Amino acid sequence: MKHPKLPFKNKYLLAPMEEVNDIAFRLLCLKAGAGGVWTGMIHPQMQKEIDLDDKPALQLFCTTPKSVAEFIKKYDKKVSLWDFNLGCPAKNARRHGFGSYLTDLEKIEEILKTIRENTKKPVSVKFRKNEISFDILRLAEKYCDIICIHPRTQKQGYSGKADVEFAKEIKKLSKLPVIYSGDIVNKKQADELLKIFDYVMIGRGAIGNPNIFYEMTNKKIKNKINFIDYLNLIEKKKYKFPFRHILVQALNFTKGMNDAGKMRAKISRMKSMGEIKDFYRTIQH
Repeated sequence: MKHPKLPFKNKYLLAPMEEVNDIAFRLLCLKAGAGGVWTGMIHPQMQKEIDLDDKPALQLFCTTPKSVAEFIKKYDKKVSLWDFNLGCPAKNARRHGFGSYLTDLEKIEEILKTIRENTKKPVSVKFRKNEISFDILRLAEKYCDIICIHPRTQKQGYSGKADVEFAKEIKKLSKLPVIYSGDIVNKKQADELLKIFDYVMIGRGAIGNPNIFYEMTNKKIKNKINFIDYLNLIEKKKYKFPFRHILVQALNFTKGMNDAGKMRAKISRMKSMGEIKDFYRTIQH
């Protein structure tokens, strides 16, 4: 199979994160130097229009190929890559049988085959350490152009230590480029892993901190990105986010600040975007 060119500008990628990776956050990560950005998980039967100005990798989750072809047809020109999620460990995933709870290899193959047949863009699959990891790898080599391994078990969720040795086994056996995801919070860690893997994904290290990509890429910082930049981008581009979502991002951006706990307590009680903006103006001047 001839593989399409991968769309990444460098080897440091923003991992897919639910409720974090909105369009404004992704754009800020790209501005800071991310080589590529992922959406959070999106179901192919989703009716709401999706903002894809940044041409991200779009991560699908589903348990059957129903609506996958139509969804890809609708958004194919607006994305840089299609990714299938087989890694989500959340309770919701368990309840509905998707993410890391989808273990039926026939269904997985059917979905990957449908994605592959409906796009010429690169296709990837993200998966965890489990009993079918090597079976997923075998299927990926039939239908995908790159894979992503997060070497924690479903039971671990996002806690405990990621099993780098297991990920190395996947890399050793894979005929495809491999993205490593898990526990990367600084450039030293990322660059050590890049001696083995083709790309690295930054997840929790980027929450509330798009500036981590300045560090990763040695990109010169003119002005550090802050939450005011996030709010200004929403207003300028007229992105429509629920207030609850903006509040969560406001809490995220306190990470690493002095008295972050007290700040979060104050922000949690706020009722409007204007109130949050005024608060951040006072602490960033």
